[in-house]
Amino acid sequence: MELLVKGKNLVVSDAIRRYAERKLSKLDKQVSKLARVEVELAVEKNPSISENQVAEGTVWLKGHTLRAREATRDMKASIDELSEKLVRQVKDERNRKAKKRKIDKHALDADV
Repeated sequence: MELLVKGKNLVVSDAIRRYAERKLSKLDKQVSKLARVEVELAVEKNPSISENQVAEGTVWLKGHTLRAREATRDMKASIDELSEKLVRQVKDERNRKAKKRKIDKHALDADV
């Protein structure tokens, strides 16, 4: 899995980058080696927005693109929630594909 962590309106520190890589390494078990994951960390400049630490993630799978966005008051909390969302989405996608394969297999067996 190829992981890219970048910042928008902020410079991503090494500590935050390592934290994001560690949290998103859960996806490594779920996706193929060719999958690409991009995480964009941002700080909203609007003072009326209390949850201004934003983490957005995109996972490019074979034939599908999954996206998630989380905003909290703490960047690490945003990364935590983002990683949970992306793992859930990837698992759902895998289950959908497995169900489709199972249905297709049963259809082939019925035709024979």
